[in-house]
Amino acid sequence: MSLVDDVTVMVITYNEEANIARTLEAVNWAKRILVVDSGSTDATLEIVSRFPQANFITRPFDGFAEQCNFGLGHVSSPWVLSMDADYEVSRELRAEIAALVPPAGVAGYLAPFVYRIYGRSLRSTLYPPRAVLYRRDRARYRNEGHGHRVEVQGDVRRLSAPIYHDDRKPLSRWISSQQRYAQKEAEHLLNSPRSDLRRSDRIRLMAWPAPLLVFFYTLIIKRCLLDGRAGWYYVLQRTIAECLIAIEIIDRRLFSRNASSS
Repeated sequence: MSLVDDVTVMVITYNEEANIARTLEAVNWAKRILVVDSGSTDATLEIVSRFPQANFITRPFDGFAEQCNFGLGHVSSPWVLSMDADYEVSRELRAEIAALVPPAGVAGYLAPFVYRIYGRSLRSTLYPPRAVLYRRDRARYRNEGHGHRVEVQGDVRRLSAPIYHDDRKPLSRWISSQQRYAQKEAEHLLNSPRSDLRRSDRIRLMAWPAPLLVFFYTLIIKRCLLDGRAGWYYVLQRTIAECLIAIEIIDRRLFSRNASSS
């Protein structure tokens, strides 16, 4: 039996009408799709209902990890393919998944990502491989900064074919999201023991170098300069996101010093 027969695609959504159709069309081969929605007020659930194998459940949002763990509790298949609403499974990845015969000791698989700007693939980005395919009973999510991370118990291997990340929501939505993310990320960085932080996070704690480093790293080292307008768009997005985090860190430190001196 193909692994495709044993997998449920799980997608977390909130007002994703700009993305969700492309995401679900790319996994239309799946027999089971579970959408965990946070109360969308746009056409997201109407679009989901067009896919006969898709079911949705609604849960008020209180964190990405909480939404994902809630979704896992409603999955009955042994394997889960976890997707954000702006992900697209490539044809090559679908074929790779269909050909998988996981040994008993393998608990999950990491997939590489190709970042896209309105359908145009970038040469390279800051997006790391992530565990997206895993055994349901071996996985649990936890919040980390503004995002979330799945912890898979057991051997985790790498897939070679990519998932596309292509978020087409309005820029205003991205900006408001980044403001919220920056607050959570600053809180995480300032409240975590320094020994628990990655080197990149320790650089972020210095505040001012991080935006400059990200700008030059994405533009030159990651070669986004060669991707034209799409590359510059990505470079500016990542730099703005780092600027917001740096401002949050500086603001919280200034507030703390002012409070302690008054």
